[in-house]
Amino acid sequence: MRVVFVHGACVKDGAWWWGPTAALLQEHGVSSVTPSLPSCGEGGIPGGHDGPGLMDDVASVREELLASDEPTIVVGHSYGGIVIAEAAAGIPSVRHLVLISSYLPEIGQSLSDFGGDNGPAPFLDASVETGTFTVRPDLLAETFLQDCDADIQEEATNHLALQSLRVTGEPVSVAAWHTVPSTYIVCADDRGTPAASQRQFALRADTVVDIATGHHPFLSRPTAVRDVLLGLAADLDT
Repeated sequence: MRVVFVHGACVKDGAWWWGPTAALLQEHGVSSVTPSLPSCGEGGIPGGHDGPGLMDDVASVREELLASDEPTIVVGHSYGGIVIAEAAAGIPSVRHLVLISSYLPEIGQSLSDFGGDNGPAPFLDASVETGTFTVRPDLLAETFLQDCDADIQEEATNHLALQSLRVTGEPVSVAAWHTVPSTYIVCADDRGTPAASQRQFALRADTVVDIATGHHPFLSRPTAVRDVLLGLAADLDT
């Protein structure tokens, strides 16, 4: 059994974000990997109008999923749920999807379909001129990491990324959650994606788990995320 972690929008260095949870899983013999998302500049090409988009992210994650026949749980955080909806489709080794404060898009939906009608959220800095968007560093901790240790809050700013704005409007052509069992983790104290919104998104999932955390429980309460994943792994082994 292995876990493939897919991070959310406007960040880079997935191994840092998922590190605490990955280390706890490794203690139980469960390996994990964190594919890069090119739209966040992780493939060496900067985000922007002509930069990588959603399908580049999908291709990166799908390549990792196809690299092993080992039974796999795919975890998508926030925007990562859009990516894994397409990337995990039709791959026999993928046994379960886990969505953390995330989206389960229907075929033809994009990230913009889950936003409000009042333009970009106040914690985002979007530039039509450069074709990129990111999280405002001054609002990162209070919006997304309020329940994390101060050192994590400080370090997180070094792992923000300018992401291609085009990903917000690019739709998926397949929805893996139609055929792969799914679990949605609601982050009940999330200030970025309110719990009420998450529960609406979670209506498409098979199982819903509530955790009293902010937007990044794999940093603030990694043991809780580990326990969910170990429980799923145990069920898949029986």
